[in-house]
Amino acid sequence: MKSLGKYISKYLASFAGLVLILLFINCLAFAWTFYGVVTKDYGGFSPQNMLDAAAESASLEGISDEISGQLRTNHIWAVYLDMEGDRVWDVDAPDEIPECFTVQDVAVFAKGYLAGYPVFIRNTDDGMLVLGYPQDSYIKLPSNYYSLRSIKTFPFFVMGILAADLAILFLAYYYSKRKILKNAEPIITSIVTLGNGRPASLSMHGELSGIADSVNKASAILSRQNQARANWISGVSHDIRTPLSMIMGYAERIAHENSADSHIRREAEIIRQQSVKIRELVQDLNLVSSLEYEMQPLHKSPVSLAGLLRSYTAELLNTGLPGKYSINIGITPAAETVLFDCDARLISRAVGNLVQNSISHNPDGCDIALALDCTDESISLSVSDNGIGLSTEKLKELNEKPHYMESTDDRLDLRHGLGLILVRQITDAHSGAMKIESEYQKGCKAILNFPIDGGN
Repeated sequence: MKSLGKYISKYLASFAGLVLILLFINCLAFAWTFYGVVTKDYGGFSPQNMLDAAAESASLEGISDEISGQLRTNHIWAVYLDMEGDRVWDVDAPDEIPECFTVQDVAVFAKGYLAGYPVFIRNTDDGMLVLGYPQDSYIKLPSNYYSLRSIKTFPFFVMGILAADLAILFLAYYYSKRKILKNAEPIITSIVTLGNGRPASLSMHGELSGIADSVNKASAILSRQNQARANWISGVSHDIRTPLSMIMGYAERIAHENSADSHIRREAEIIRQQSVKIRELVQDLNLVSSLEYEMQPLHKSPVSLAGLLRSYTAELLNTGLPGKYSINIGITPAAETVLFDCDARLISRAVGNLVQNSISHNPDGCDIALALDCTDESISLSVSDNGIGLSTEKLKELNEKPHYMESTDDRLDLRHGLGLILVRQITDAHSGAMKIESEYQKGCKAILNFPIDGGN
């Protein structure tokens, strides 16, 4: 996308410009740091220039006062030797400098040092001129010389410049990263929102405005699709309701018709029971769709979950719980008085779906337990049974949050059960989390955790 390429190019150009500026600053810092050294070593008073000037002025009689003054100003001593190696005259020569030199002595100090002093020599018509510099001034090599000050300063200079460059580059990287993340965060958030099947709105200017427009277009398409899907589900649910009511009515009439054959009455009762399941399935499907697309308003109020569980259990027992099933409630003292801001009808529906799920998957009977606990941060509501449980593969599928539109097999049966999907939707609508625990042949447990302020 051109806008993204332009955005990246802008930051690459800024980084390249910063590197060039750093190189320029490094050159200025080098010049400022070593200006005096370079001037001294290679300027008018460099060893080479001073040696040329002194050799031109030196003779057996002495050296000019001007050159002698320059030598003293620059802390340079001088010795002039005749052809036999005897000292003819000197300028501030140290006491350790001998008065007479042999050929071997000259050969030794001609390599660079005399009595520890870096020296520079020049042959003249009458003898040899020797200029000596302070012991801590130069390092002499056979082919060149280097300022000891520059050699000592250079490592610190390099480390200092490197540290400064790295610090500046890191700060540039840090602030650039912050700015890029700040600009990209709304886009990433919108993409994540779209990935969760929800519409997103993004308003941006500059280089990334094209991406924002694309996100908004995708969001508009998704919103239209979601609206169309919700309307379709609602319409189908409405259209099914009338013929389904007629089927249930006729089936119930046939099932109770004494003149009908007993086989026909049994089949009519099966039709009625299956029609009830279809009706409940359509209701669940319609409710799941409404919750997912936020078309179902939550009617929240402070609710005593302890009282809600007792009311549900009493109603279940009054309507007739088969004898091979039992149900009991466990409520901790802390949970007895807690009030949770929620939609009581939906929470009761979630508990009912979990209980019915235990009944449906344990045809040989089981013990069902409702439990409620509370901490300072959260409320835990669980429904468990000691039935056949779930396999590891099935448990993994249930905890992966299947979508109801992707949960049918070849027989158009819901693989995971729309009831569990509805429970998860209700839990999510109250900012909670659902977790299923199970071991094969050791029962199943569904845990709903809600933050204390989750309903606010």
